[in-house]
Amino acid sequence: MNTTNMAENETLESITEHERILQEIESTDTACVGPTLRSVYDDQPNAHKRFMEKLDARIRNHDREIEKMCNFHHQGFVDAITELLKVRADAEKLMGQVTDTNQRLQEAGREVTAQTEEVIRCRLQQRNMATTVEKLQLCIPVLEMYSKLKEQLESKRYYAALKTMEQLENVYIPRVSQYRFCQIMAETLPKLREEIKEISMSDLKDFLESIRKHSDKIGETAMRQAQQHRTFISAMQRQASLGCTKPLYSLNGRTPTQHNGLHGDDGAEEEESEEEVLTAQDLVDFSPVYRCLHIYAVLGDRETFENYYRKQRKKQARLVLQPQSNMHETVEGYRRYFNQIVGFFVVEDHILHATQGLVTRAFTDELWNMALSKIIAVLRTHSSYCSDPDLVLELKNMIVIFADTLQGYGFTVNRLFDLLFEIRDQYNETLLKKWALVFREIFEQDNYSPIPVETEEEYRSVISRFPFHDADIEKQPFPKKLPMSQSVPQMYTQVKEFIYASLKFSESLHRSSTEIDDMLRKSTNLLLTRTLSGCLQNLIKKPHIGLTELVQIIINTTHLEQACKYLEDFITNITNVSPETIHTTRLYGLATFKDARHAAEGEIYTKLNQKIDEFIQLADYEWGMAESDGRASGYLMDLINFLRSTFQVFTHLPGKVAQTACMSACKHLASSLMQMLLDPDLKQISLGAIQQFNLDVIQCELFASSEPVPGFQGDTLQLAFIDLRQLLDLFMVWDWSTYLADYGQPTCKYLRVNPSTALALLEKMKDTSKKNNIFSQFRKNDRDKQKLIETVVKQLRSLVNGMSQHS
Repeated sequence: MNTTNMAENETLESITEHERILQEIESTDTACVGPTLRSVYDDQPNAHKRFMEKLDARIRNHDREIEKMCNFHHQGFVDAITELLKVRADAEKLMGQVTDTNQRLQEAGREVTAQTEEVIRCRLQQRNMATTVEKLQLCIPVLEMYSKLKEQLESKRYYAALKTMEQLENVYIPRVSQYRFCQIMAETLPKLREEIKEISMSDLKDFLESIRKHSDKIGETAMRQAQQHRTFISAMQRQASLGCTKPLYSLNGRTPTQHNGLHGDDGAEEEESEEEVLTAQDLVDFSPVYRCLHIYAVLGDRETFENYYRKQRKKQARLVLQPQSNMHETVEGYRRYFNQIVGFFVVEDHILHATQGLVTRAFTDELWNMALSKIIAVLRTHSSYCSDPDLVLELKNMIVIFADTLQGYGFTVNRLFDLLFEIRDQYNETLLKKWALVFREIFEQDNYSPIPVETEEEYRSVISRFPFHDADIEKQPFPKKLPMSQSVPQMYTQVKEFIYASLKFSESLHRSSTEIDDMLRKSTNLLLTRTLSGCLQNLIKKPHIGLTELVQIIINTTHLEQACKYLEDFITNITNVSPETIHTTRLYGLATFKDARHAAEGEIYTKLNQKIDEFIQLADYEWGMAESDGRASGYLMDLINFLRSTFQVFTHLPGKVAQTACMSACKHLASSLMQMLLDPDLKQISLGAIQQFNLDVIQCELFASSEPVPGFQGDTLQLAFIDLRQLLDLFMVWDWSTYLADYGQPTCKYLRVNPSTALALLEKMKDTSKKNNIFSQFRKNDRDKQKLIETVVKQLRSLVNGMSQHS
């Protein structure tokens, strides 16, 4: 039972499944039937057979339905066919008409077709042209910009060309980058940039070479303008001070301001002031620098350009700072050197202010400090070769203008003014050497005699050059003589000239009046204490300078010494600095002239003694004479006459000088006569020679007592011969007993006679007595005298021995 039920159930399920498959076959596309049919074969056994049965049943059902439908519509079909056959004839007729119409239409449309094709072609061309125009409108600006770029390159407007390149690259070329010519153009632009870079660098090199050549002119212009400005300021200051200052001393109608080498005549200044004021930009075209700077900035390589420019300028600075070997020989050498340096730094200053960052203040300061050290070393070396004070003064003036010029451009120049103080010392040295020659020439041309003045005009002319005032001489009638020689006013004038020359260097050093006053006084002191003193000392020592000249030199130095206070007043009036100012240097002229006068006095004493020695050498005593001639020797009388005439010349000397000279001469004469008696080469002296020598000494004593030089008290001058007098009296009177008895007593009559001197002279007389009196031993008086001499000699020897033992 259960089995039957299960079979029935399976049959029902199988039937249901076959219905579903058939429905799918009917409703599914033919291409998709395969999977549906495969499910039939994958089913239970005998399913295929039952499916085929089911399929056949379904086909039979459909066939019955089709047959029913055909039966239902058959009459209508027959009627349609009949109707269709009727329409066929009409259709063929219509077909013929349509064909005919088509042929006519085709023939009529051929022209239209041709025109239509032409229109189409034109429309295509028009569209192509519009497209071309549109593309050309994009390309034309590119081409125009490139053409503009070429024009800018040809006209050397490189900065504008670089800006055009930027526009091409950033704006225009990207719009038409698909075209080949744009690609070529884009590839060309970097090469053009490099070309511009090279060309601008070449222009910069030409510019650097140009400014190296024009530095001289630029510096000359800048220094001339600085000089004109300083001259103008000085003129304004002088005008402002007119009527406010003391009247300046004038020398030959000149004032110190007229000595200034910087001041030319007014006409020249006016002419220069009317000239057009030129600047560095007027003399040099700086556009290559600006152009190159902008170009490198645009190219993003500004730092490279700045480094290159600074490096090249440093090299040029070293070349400019290298002087010519013979620069110190001429003013032009120094001027050219300064002009080049000023021109260099004027250009740098212009570059500093006209460009932003190409050079910095730190760079220019570094360059200037390097240059300043080199300049100072060069000037210190080359100025040391200068022996001409005028050249040194010109150098100083140029250094001042040089410093003022660069100071106006903001450079520090304190070290240059410090250098000027070194050069000032050298300038003073050259002045001292020059004035040494001037003083020597004055001394050589001097006649060493009082200045004769014939008229009042001559007298005024002398005292206008030298401050001489003497009431007694002023009262004397013309013609008259002034005590000093012509060298005195000349030397005084030259000292003032020296002060003016020294003042020239002190001007424009930006120093106070007190400092200038101190400089003038110190340089004048050097002139007096070293140069003039040395010239006077050399003059005094010259062999051809005689006693008369020495006397005049002493008189001259006395008057010059008195004039020193006028020199101090002269300096005070020039500088307007009161001599009472603290730390004011005093002139050492008093000491200089005193030293010279003392040297002249000493030379007078020496020359007098030399002259006395010359006369003494003429002495020709006959030391063995039996008795004297009864008169003084000729050489001595000549000597005394010489001394009298010489001491008459000494009347203009200060009293003490004449007295000292006279006393020195008498002492030297007495000493020379004593040495003549005691000369070791003189072996024998007779009593007659002693008597003759005594006559000469008497003449000397008479000369001393005649007061050849006034001012001696009593017999002071005669005391110069006291040693000789007592020695000769001892031998003439033969007063040995008194001498030996009173020896050593303060009241001794022969106090000035030394035992050794008496012994030496007595020995000479003893030998003479022995030689001339061979037979004296046979005469009793002579024998007694010889015994007395021998006794005196023994006693004198004992005295001498006692003195030596006591000493």
